[in-house]
Amino acid sequence: MKTDAPMGQVSVRLSGVVYARETTQVFDGLSLEISEKRVAVVGRNGSGKSQLARLVAGLAAPDQGSVSVAGVDVAKDRKGAIAQVGILFQNPDHQIIFPTVGEELTFGLTAQGMDKTSAREAAKQMLARFDREAWFDRPVHALSGGQRHLVCLMAVLAMEPRLIILDEPFAGLDLATTVRLGRYLDGLPQSLIHISHDLSALANYDRVIWLERGAVHMDGAPDQVLPAYEAQMRAWGGTDDRVDL
Repeated sequence: MKTDAPMGQVSVRLSGVVYARETTQVFDGLSLEISEKRVAVVGRNGSGKSQLARLVAGLAAPDQGSVSVAGVDVAKDRKGAIAQVGILFQNPDHQIIFPTVGEELTFGLTAQGMDKTSAREAAKQMLARFDREAWFDRPVHALSGGQRHLVCLMAVLAMEPRLIILDEPFAGLDLATTVRLGRYLDGLPQSLIHISHDLSALANYDRVIWLERGAVHMDGAPDQVLPAYEAQMRAWGGTDDRVDL
């Protein structure tokens, strides 16, 4: 199922979100509204960044409160969620579930209601868009880490979500692959929520949200938030013995 809604800015709303993972309280009444096209999320490991991504993508449900994207309750409406939101994880092996590239790309399309023949054709068109037509029958295990990242990106783009969440998408990649994937992402018409420790990659974003212990510590323009965040991280260095979430 494709959405007829235009690409561009998408409204994301978290209202009074309470969420615990196992025995750890991650969020306790978090409320956020996001409508900017390029939004970055920064914070220390364990601050709640990846759990925020999972909640917005509808991969986790809040214990209390609600999360909506373009008016869709992503925890309750899975089909509506995948029409609105795609997510690119840090480790492609946590995302890829099928043995061949073609199967990986067609799966999401059939989950949206597309018939298998149309899904195969759409998958081939996506591969052609990236000059990777020969990859359709290629085993995923034969690809490099950067190539598997690209497969994940193509699988997300094939479903035409209006919002893409990037959870440390460049971690562990070499510089050439990072530049190449970054170029693809910069040219996308979709809205992006980008979680990263690479502050230089976020300097031109519309907004930066700094999470600390599951709460918004600072929220604003990159030229305000990023220097403050970097200064605080350098001040804490390795001396901060507080327990992260």
